[in-house]
Formats: sequence, C-alpha cells, structure tokens
Amino acid sequence: MSDSASGLAIFGEFAPDGRGAYDNAVTRFREQNIVLPTFAQLRDPSTIPGHIVDQLGSVEKDAADPRNLFRVHWFNEHADAPGENFPGFVDVPTHIELPSELTGVDARIVLAFGNRFPMIRAHKVLAAYSCLVARLVTGRFDPTANRAIWPSTGNYARGGIAISKIMGCRGVAILPEGMSRERFEWLERWTVNPDEDVIKTFGTESNVKEIYDACNELSLDPTNVILNQFSEFSNHLGHYAVTGRAMETVFEHVTRDRPGRLAAYVSASGSAGTLGAGDYLKDTHGSKIVAVEALECPTMLYNGFGDHNIQGIGDKHIPLIHNVTNTDMAVAISDDATNKIDVLFNSPAGKRHLAERGVAPELVDMLVDFGYSSICNTLAAINAAKVWGLGADDVVMSVATDGSDLYNSDRERIMSTLYPGGFDDAEAAAVFDEHLADVTTEHAMDMGEVERRRVFNLGYFTWVEQQGIEFEDFESRRSQDFWDGLRPLIGRWDDMIGEFNAATGAAH
Repeated sequence: MSDSASGLAIFGEFAPDGRGAYDNAVTRFREQNIVLPTFAQLRDPSTIPGHIVDQLGSVEKDAADPRNLFRVHWFNEHADAPGENFPGFVDVPTHIELPSELTGVDARIVLAFGNRFPMIRAHKVLAAYSCLVARLVTGRFDPTANRAIWPSTGNYARGGIAISKIMGCRGVAILPEGMSRERFEWLERWTVNPDEDVIKTFGTESNVKEIYDACNELSLDPTNVILNQFSEFSNHLGHYAVTGRAMETVFEHVTRDRPGRLAAYVSASGSAGTLGAGDYLKDTHGSKIVAVEALECPTMLYNGFGDHNIQGIGDKHIPLIHNVTNTDMAVAISDDATNKIDVLFNSPAGKRHLAERGVAPELVDMLVDFGYSSICNTLAAINAAKVWGLGADDVVMSVATDGSDLYNSDRERIMSTLYPGGFDDAEAAAVFDEHLADVTTEHAMDMGEVERRRVFNLGYFTWVEQQGIEFEDFESRRSQDFWDGLRPLIGRWDDMIGEFNAATGAAH
C-alpha cells in the first residue's frame, strides 16, 4: 500500500524520490549512533538487545538521549520518587484496578499508567515516534533538511519535539495558546528556538481548525513536513500494535488468578490514535470500544461544539484515523467533573474522604498519576459498565494518559475560582457525591449502524471540504477491509527499520 495523491498518510512502500533523504538519514544516524527500535521491540521489550538494556541504566529517563527510544513503551518500571530514573523494564505495565468503593460499579475498571513513558511522561511520545519513523525508513523525511511540524493540543507536540531532538532534526510544535502552562514550560526547555519553534494558535483545546490553518501555511515551504496526528495512520497502527498488546498483557495479569472477560476498552478521542488499541483488543478478544469526548464539545453525540478543559480530547471534528464504524459507544464527560475530581484526588481533604469511603491508602496515593483525560476515561468506563450492565466478571480496560503534575497551574486556577476559601472535608464529600457516587449515563450512546454512519459522515466536512482528501479515499475508511489492510504495515516497517539500522551500523 502506498500513499495516494489525496494525501492519505499511509506509507507502505519506499518513496519514488526518497533515496537522497534516506541516505542522508543513514549518514546522520551513523554519525550520532542512533538505533531505531522496532515496533516488535516496543511491543515486547524483553526482545530488546541486552547491551542496550544495560546501557539504559546510566541514561536519565527524561534526557534527549537516543537510547531513550527504547523506553518508548508501556513496560518501564516505576521510579520510586520524582526525578529518579526508571530502574528497568517490567513484565506487566504499571496499572491500577479501581475498587467499587470509588467507581460504584461491580465491573473491574483497570487503567495503565502513561506517565511511565520517557521524556514527556505521557504515552503520546509513542504516537510521535510511530509517525516519524514510518516516514524516515520509507525515504519521506530527511533529518538534515526537513523540519518536523507537530500539530497538537499538547502531549503529542511535546512527544514530537522530543523525538525530533533525539533524531537530530528541527521540530516545531503547534498548539492552542490556552493549553496548560506546564506544556509550554516544557517546550521552552526542549526547543532550539522557542520563539520560532513553538507556534501558539488561537483558542483552547477544541480549536483544531486554527492548528490546521497554521499547518497549511507552513506546508507551502517544502522543507516542512507536517506530521498530523489526526490523519497519520501510523499513529493508529503504533497504538494498535504496541498499546493494544500492552493492554492485553495487563488484562492477562489481572485475570490470571481471577478469570474474567475483556468486555470493553475505553479511550478519549483526541487524535483517535489510542483508540487503535481498542481495534486490537476487539480483534483478539471481541471486546467493545468506547470513544469519549468532552460534554462541553459533544461532536460525536450531538454534532456539538464548544470550549472545554479536558486537555488532549474532543477537538470539534472527527479524526481521519478514527475507525468510527468499529466503535460501539460514545460518551461525553463534563470538564466540571474532571476539574473537581482532580482537586479531590490531589488535596488532603479529598484523600481523607476517599479513605473514609473505603479506598485503600496505596490506591489513593496512586491517583496522583491521573491527569484530566485519565479521570475522563475512568468516568466513561463507569458509564459503559452501567449502560451495558457489566458485572464482577467483566474487565474494562483504559489508559491514564498522563499525570496530575501537568495540571498543577490549572488546579491553582480552579481552586482560586471555585474554592477561594480552601477545599475542606465538606467540599470533598460534595464533589464525591456529585461526580463519583452515582455517575450519570445521560450522555452515553450505544452506536448501532445509524449512529456510526452519522458520526462517520461528520468527518466529511473537515477532511474532504477543508483538507482536500479525495472523496473515494475518505469513503474507503467506512469498510473494515480498509483497516484490516493496514495491519501488515507494522511488519513491513519493522523490516525496513532493521534494514535502516543495518545501513547505519549503529546497532552493533
């Protein structure tokens, strides 16, 4: 399969004019001793060569060191304290199973922690690697001449900048000006020239059209390569292969001594990349897929629009890489809920109240690893359990995309606005009662053929009318044959990565 003239980002064959870019990349990687991990190695880190694993012990987990590419997966061992290095790899990704005292449902809700990824402490660095490596090994990106443009609402842009810096090329982040202060502070530290390499577009989380406009302007310069997470199918495939298997590993672990059924996989739809793991789990376990958005911007549910604060999700359009016709439920979660629960999880009064509700202290301490979209995913998983009547033998898998540390400044703002006198025990009880004790399913929709067709059709306006995708290519995504046809690309890219590493000689 090759990329079509319409611009579908599907790279299965070597670019006809890619030899020069490829040779330049080989030379650059040889000079800088950069080795590319295969998707198979990220899927199963036990297959990473021992000499690389040994070297990682002396590599700081958040450093722009090429060896950290071999940490771009879910199997990094938890560091005991902030700033400490990952001690090594684990057999099962670090995860949490939420008790019914917290969720109010019998179904087992399990989330894997995304803040175990290196450099950006969020799993979007996997998406960034997937997108760039697919272009690199097919001769479509020259690190000596091209700038990598990373349109995002936060974590993907940071991941892209990290991958760019490791690969010795110039990266540019494009994201709305209203994103969290912590994101911009990170970008200022990692970009070559923040004034030029961090482009702040109008608006907040849901203002993606403005990001696309900036990309279209930058694309007039042929040295700029746009790596649009919303339309790069390597984003979907990276999560299908790597995140999907990681979720399956966690499921196998939690059901080893207590058998159960993998009933559903839940993920917020930002770029829809992480939803690709749901396609893997449906293929292997027959589980259902739940896509989540912000109630303040309910595009899938109500053809709606608006601004919200669940950073990383709900972007007022349907991503090109969202396999809509394979999605079983859409759920909308209010950012009023995620904002307040974040305060609950990260305040002394909130932690006391959770303990009084019967949540074990060690689990309360782990909730610091939940950022806004992690809380959103949890609430959506509760919705799915309620709507589908899931029981104690049913497991709902999801991801805790990033940790609460990325939202400290937002929490300060919310505290000063909503709780100027402080967040006390009574307010903690009120938040729990309102947003956790009896989670409403008012904004959950089972997606049958009619609903899937409607949501799929919404993408037409962005991708055909605005972004110039050929109608036939847009329509081809309606069939599961299209998505099934993508799967072999992972193996093909791994072969190409092996050939590339052999050409550089850096792997020896």
